[in-house]
Amino acid sequence: MAAAQDGDRSALDSLLRRHYDRWWRLSRRLTGNDADAQDALQEALILIARNIGRFDGRSAFTTWSYRVVSNACLDELRRRARRPQLDGWGPGGPGDAGAPATSSHLVADGGFAGGAAIDPRVEGLGDRIEVDAALARLPYEFRVAVVLRDLCDLDYAEIARILDIPPGTVRSRIARGRGQLADLLGNPAAEPDRPTTSP
Repeated sequence: MAAAQDGDRSALDSLLRRHYDRWWRLSRRLTGNDADAQDALQEALILIARNIGRFDGRSAFTTWSYRVVSNACLDELRRRARRPQLDGWGPGGPGDAGAPATSSHLVADGGFAGGAAIDPRVEGLGDRIEVDAALARLPYEFRVAVVLRDLCDLDYAEIARILDIPPGTVRSRIARGRGQLADLLGNPAAEPDRPTTSP
């Protein structure tokens, strides 16, 4: 870190490579598709490289970098919302390469139908695709909190610093996001408490 801040390009390259996979997973889950994730992450990498000298160490580098990546994803989603869409070719339309497919799309498109053996490398792919599709439908404020907690395994205090919100708000957003995610994935809600007749 110190070498990268002093202008050592090799140290900066090593630092960026070390964290790239984590940033990619975060970016992919927040944007919902590879194309927007690549654009957002490219922007984030430029910002991190340009501003590494300003990183003051008051928080962990990962916390600071997750904030940069999260903000770049939000900016990319705002740009996506402003792009003109052809009828039937927007989010969820037949030509939306960025819209996550569901496992039913895979079967309809000749994916795993007909009892074909599933390659172990893609086992569970349908579940991941459905989770990605559900995440993409969450409001961004809930999505980013859930992804930072459940994918990046950050604690509430770290997420609060990244998002610049109180820890209580982080807890609320995670709870609400997880609840909406469960509904979108078709998980049954908990049964309401029923009075019992036994003592």
